[in-house]
Amino acid sequence: MIVWINGAHGVGKSTTSALVQQLVPGSRVLNAEKVGETLMDITPSLPTSGNFQHWPPWRTLVVETAHRVLQYTGGVLVMPMTVLVQAYWREISEGLADHGIGVRHFVLHADQDTLRARIVGDAVLGPSSFRLGYLQDYAEAARAWLHREGEVVDTTDLTPDRVAERIAQAVRG
Repeated sequence: MIVWINGAHGVGKSTTSALVQQLVPGSRVLNAEKVGETLMDITPSLPTSGNFQHWPPWRTLVVETAHRVLQYTGGVLVMPMTVLVQAYWREISEGLADHGIGVRHFVLHADQDTLRARIVGDAVLGPSSFRLGYLQDYAEAARAWLHREGEVVDTTDLTPDRVAERIAQAVRG
């Protein structure tokens, strides 16, 4: 099974994923961003896209990497990754389904002011214009499709520990 943790940049996906991994026996964290970083290291570079998710190999490699890791290890993969393009989400989720892999898709949510404050006040990464630049895209995806296709967890007033507990409890049933 895959526990996909989606949501806006800065909402707490990486922090939550690490905490969920501690609460779900037999789980591991696989950050799909690392697949994108690998593609970004290709020289000469792939065609400019502004976002590695626009490269079709990224989506295919995310599916195949998750499939192969689960074949090797079994258990649960916790995958933190923002995916805001519905067609990309469908490609990934359908690819995983084709391999017989179940997906629990959680969307971490916070209001725009909270997200902005978290990004600007991030003590680890510092303020990020990249992350701030995707707030509107997240809001549009949330309205259009994302909140309908995922299990929304509003993190606005929750600690990361509490968010992780909710997800782990939902996964354990």
